[in-house]
Amino acid sequence: MDNSSDSEFFQEVELLRQQLQSAALPERLLKRAEAMLDRLKLMAKFGFYSQEFEQISRYVDWITALPWQIRTEDILDLDYASQKLNETHYGLQEIKDRILEYIAVMKLKSDKLKAAQGEITPEDRQDFMRAPILFFVGLVGTGKTTIAKSIAAAMGRKFARIPFGGMSDPLTLRGQSRVRPDAEVGQVLKAIRRVGVKNPVILLDEIDRVSEHTRGDIMGVLVELLDPGQNHAFVDHFVDFPFDLSEVLFIATANNTHSIATAVLDRMEVIRMPSYTDDEKIHIGRDYVLPKVRRQAGLDDDQLTIADDVWPLIVRPLGFDAGIRTLERNINAIARKVARQVVEGKITALHITTDNVKPYLPTW
Repeated sequence: MDNSSDSEFFQEVELLRQQLQSAALPERLLKRAEAMLDRLKLMAKFGFYSQEFEQISRYVDWITALPWQIRTEDILDLDYASQKLNETHYGLQEIKDRILEYIAVMKLKSDKLKAAQGEITPEDRQDFMRAPILFFVGLVGTGKTTIAKSIAAAMGRKFARIPFGGMSDPLTLRGQSRVRPDAEVGQVLKAIRRVGVKNPVILLDEIDRVSEHTRGDIMGVLVELLDPGQNHAFVDHFVDFPFDLSEVLFIATANNTHSIATAVLDRMEVIRMPSYTDDEKIHIGRDYVLPKVRRQAGLDDDQLTIADDVWPLIVRPLGFDAGIRTLERNINAIARKVARQVVEGKITALHITTDNVKPYLPTW
């Protein structure tokens, strides 16, 4: 290594050191990372540093990007939370009540933390901030994923989703050891990095759809992830240092509980998502879905209106559906056809009645 390249290399190492020192890292992790940089400078004398430098710089980038001490301030206002939940979901009162109860508990705990004026230990704080693990179980289209987003909005928290459909390797959650050249951080810490705070709402979506042959291993990682006695020191194999997940509000979803390990179920609060009645779907379609679909289709409110006696035909044109996916598809199809006719100059607005609805409904 010539003098110029030698100088450039040591400058890059010092930049990594500055990156470490400017981040709010735990002291033990900072010392470990600085020791890696010291070792890297020694390796440079023998010319075997290029691959090691790439690995260490990637490691430094990851640990300095994680929010070790950054959290959002919770909105612990029951009226605000109730308003947010009602804005996005009709019915589901039992679930809304459970969320409001949790926020009320958080409010009382927060008041105690403030009253303690620094006398609370880290262990006490973990106990105060610990969130329940909610598990929404229900058929497709019953609102499991969207209610999780609404909970995050109601509390003023960031939201992240980890899809479990088809997951076949527990290391997808846990991360891979850095000794592997293609090592990746696990989905849990990737989600934490994306949102940039240590207390988001994380949705573990469709945990019943993991690959059959690795189900047991993935359930084992879930146990550690969801257990309040363990998740305050969750270790990703790539980062190889405990990260505190005790303030994360985990929400899991599944279509059923048949394939969920008992140990996982024991750590979650199972909440059944009910199927919607036709009357509920009419209310949801008229007051929630139609306004959203009109905006998405570029239509003004008066360009597409639907008569009250048409809604039963839109709700159930071909048979029963437990959720609202079919309802949403039907309303979307109507809006698209109306938008096309408006653009073609055939109409300027349409009021759908039982007399003219047939061309706008599916026939298969």
